[in-house]
Amino acid sequence: MFNYATYPPENLTFVEIGPADLPNGERMFLEIDGQPIVVFNIAGQYYAIADMCSHEDAPLGDGDLDAFHITCLRHGAEFDVRNGKAMTMPAVVDIPAYPVQVREGVLWLGVPKDR
Repeated sequence: MFNYATYPPENLTFVEIGPADLPNGERMFLEIDGQPIVVFNIAGQYYAIADMCSHEDAPLGDGDLDAFHITCLRHGAEFDVRNGKAMTMPAVVDIPAYPVQVREGVLWLGVPKDR
């Protein structure tokens, strides 16, 4: 999987996803091009990852969030929401992470052009 947040901006298409009014500690679920994504507001910073655990393709976004780590409710795999990195077993494969920008009070999510 890719950390799209590290892609050069010219390789991304930014999609408007809504107003930048997500309360601190909350999450927003969306789907772009058939891909489930979850966006988090952590201390005023926005992060986005695929809403899919790489262990068994279970939804991930409803998991417990502790600092920057989210835990899959199905088997306890943990991921870093800043970069999609798998932190604990049983997950060994990272999940996609997406850049989020705030422009004039609106959230924009970067998705790769080559998808």
